[in-house]
Amino acid sequence: MQLKIHPLKLPLNKPFTIAYGTFHFREAVIVELQEGDLSGFGEATVITYYGKNLAEFISFLEKHQSFIEKLKLSTPSQFWNELYPIFKDHPFLLCALDVAAHDLWAKKQQLPLYKAWNLQIDNLPLTNFTISIGSIKNMLEQMEAFPNPIYKIKLGTKEDISIIKALRKSSTAIFRVDANCAWTVEETLTNAIAMKELGVEFIEQPLAKEDWNGMKKLYHKSVLPIIADESCQVITDIAKCHLHFHGVNIKLMKCGGLTPALKMIKQTKALNMKVMVGCMTESSIGISAIAHLLPLLDYVDMDGALLLKEDPANGVKIVNGQIIFKEAYGIGGSLKATNNQNY
Repeated sequence: MQLKIHPLKLPLNKPFTIAYGTFHFREAVIVELQEGDLSGFGEATVITYYGKNLAEFISFLEKHQSFIEKLKLSTPSQFWNELYPIFKDHPFLLCALDVAAHDLWAKKQQLPLYKAWNLQIDNLPLTNFTISIGSIKNMLEQMEAFPNPIYKIKLGTKEDISIIKALRKSSTAIFRVDANCAWTVEETLTNAIAMKELGVEFIEQPLAKEDWNGMKKLYHKSVLPIIADESCQVITDIAKCHLHFHGVNIKLMKCGGLTPALKMIKQTKALNMKVMVGCMTESSIGISAIAHLLPLLDYVDMDGALLLKEDPANGVKIVNGQIIFKEAYGIGGSLKATNNQNY
């Protein structure tokens, strides 16, 4: 097996603002695992507010390149288990390698990944499109520029109700709200009442991630479902979220890839909680990996590649919220030839 490392800079269509700041681009690394004529691809996005940077990602991969290249890929879970002791503190890189392993594993079987998992792609959930924080005028412009049946509205301002009222006047779409830990318990309870009347489907992570007492109050009192994001990062968080949230948003890069995500989905369903998978701002390689989980999900947020000025990869397409799969083996994602080294 040969490991190839492809660093990328991903300029955004427009500045993207959330409670953590405003971003004009993202950096990412695409890992490629090659065996003979076949290659598997996976992606790790650099998220600066997690204290990581691109140079650190590349250095760590290069440091352990010989170890990775000596591993045998019998199953993705076996591959993940061998990587975990070294990469447990680098879940984004672990995710990239795990996705690449799944991609290569399915390609060896000449199957799309969902078929390798014995899943069918019927009646799939639609993805939302994210509206970043801005003036009401700016947020309306974002919606007008990208018509979609579901929007995820980033909030965390003193004008959150006014924002939703204004957006509702211009759209009949389903709204989901993501407060990114910016509200208090009382704000959430009050906002939920108003937002339910305005057609909001659920609220994602309104409180600080460690405010378990507050979340328990919301679980029992909120008129809208509450979905965990920052409070749910790895598999041990699922049990903690039970009876504190009505569902969880699983992100592949936070949990370490498809291998742990599948376990988290199974455990969440066993606890009768809703399952959502979210994304980072990432290319169609990362987004294509998420697509194969769709038959297992209640909700999905996989708009990351739609936020890019130019997608350096090929993969699944999104049309009016619907995911269109390529006729391809593996995850169906690959780097465009002109972008293999574009940093």
